[in-house]
Amino acid sequence: MTDTAASVPESRSDTRFFGQPLALANLFGVEMWERFSFYGMQGILIYYLYYSVDQGGLGISNAAATSIVGAYGGTVYLSTILGGWIADRLLGSERTLFYSAFLIMFGHIALAILPGFLGVGAGLVLIAVGSGGLKATATSIVGDLYDEKDERRDAGFSIFYMGINIGALVGPLLTGFLQTRYGFHWGFGLAAVGMALGLLQYTIYRKHLGDIGKVAPNPLPAERRTRIAGIAVAAIVLIVILASTGIISAGRLSDIVVTLTVIAAISYFVIILSSKNITSVERSRVVSFIPMFVASAVFWSLFQQQFTMVAVYADTRLNRDLFGWEFPPSWVQSINPVFIIAFAGVFAALWTKLGSRQPSSPIKFAAGTIIMGIAFLCFIPMAGGGANSAPLLGLVGILLLFTFAELLLSPVGLSLTTKLAPKSFHTQMVALFYLSVALGSSMAGTLAGFYDQNNEVPYYLWIGGASIAVGVALAVGSPWIRKLMHGVT
Repeated sequence: MTDTAASVPESRSDTRFFGQPLALANLFGVEMWERFSFYGMQGILIYYLYYSVDQGGLGISNAAATSIVGAYGGTVYLSTILGGWIADRLLGSERTLFYSAFLIMFGHIALAILPGFLGVGAGLVLIAVGSGGLKATATSIVGDLYDEKDERRDAGFSIFYMGINIGALVGPLLTGFLQTRYGFHWGFGLAAVGMALGLLQYTIYRKHLGDIGKVAPNPLPAERRTRIAGIAVAAIVLIVILASTGIISAGRLSDIVVTLTVIAAISYFVIILSSKNITSVERSRVVSFIPMFVASAVFWSLFQQQFTMVAVYADTRLNRDLFGWEFPPSWVQSINPVFIIAFAGVFAALWTKLGSRQPSSPIKFAAGTIIMGIAFLCFIPMAGGGANSAPLLGLVGILLLFTFAELLLSPVGLSLTTKLAPKSFHTQMVALFYLSVALGSSMAGTLAGFYDQNNEVPYYLWIGGASIAVGVALAVGSPWIRKLMHGVT
């Protein structure tokens, strides 16, 4: 038996981290620090874009700002394709994660020290590409810690997801505080420090992963690497030309990312389903994922509006008075992580206790999508008020619904993807799940462009109603989907 074969069963029987493998602790930590930097930066990004120059911002329009934020969020998850491909074909998951963390750190440094749109452009590109690589590979490695039928898997992903949300909670609080006291670049600088700490921690404890993720499962032949490198260079040159000629503009960015993501998703499904390296059972499982991909994209197009429409709402419509002190609008981004931390353990314990009696993954997806739609309908009673008039408790209640929907869909979606993934497309199937997040995130930027503070009700009705309809359709079709899943629950 090889060292790799020997190390994997040992890691899967390990229970030293709250009943989970010890290696999960290191992945928990690096993802926590990455999310600290990611959400800390993103919590103040939209305000940096549309605040006036005398407020320390760049002074662009709200519509252009939401488009940039949506496009950036979509590109982060779109980059999981690149990260997944590099992991599966070149470096393996573990080394891809390691190098991606460096890119993220350099991106935050660029935002902190480079002025104006130069810092925004360089910083967001580096962070988006690095985050895409880290997210796809970290999730894949977590999945590799468990056997396919290990009932700890969903609980393990929920614990991993708690680490994400600890970082997401603290990041906006601290960067928002520094931004209001000392300026935006101090907030961006703190995000860079957070990622540096995560990288240091991961480097020290890499050894606990053993051989997991060290080898590319479907290595690219050496003779094809030069051709791929040429295509990558050509793509970069094309993007530079389109941006310099004005074809790619701030107001169009989210629409462009939506289009690219749809093309990428369709292409990926075709490539995987037509591959000769997958079995008929694996092919059926990939087909079963298609309706859940659609539901996930719809869910994220609402959920990710926390960083577009809800961010603007917090700045302009929400009463942020707290005992006579007006707190920074970016602090609203920490409400959802508070609830995640409070309830992630509850959901993990619930799935563990129910075991084989828990609802199927399609039903969990359907429930999450329906609750997300209901959350948007709950904005309607607060509509029509003046500036800074919406009650804080009202938004807190809505974000609690966001949290329940998220816990039903997001960690379950990550776990499900690793179970449905064909062996030859292990990390790339995780990238497919993140493509649904990419589509939803970029759509969040596009949809926010239709938000009108003077006529809010139609926006909430259409967005909420569409999400509920998709969830109901998925629930109705769940028996057919489960047949295609061939025993995966």
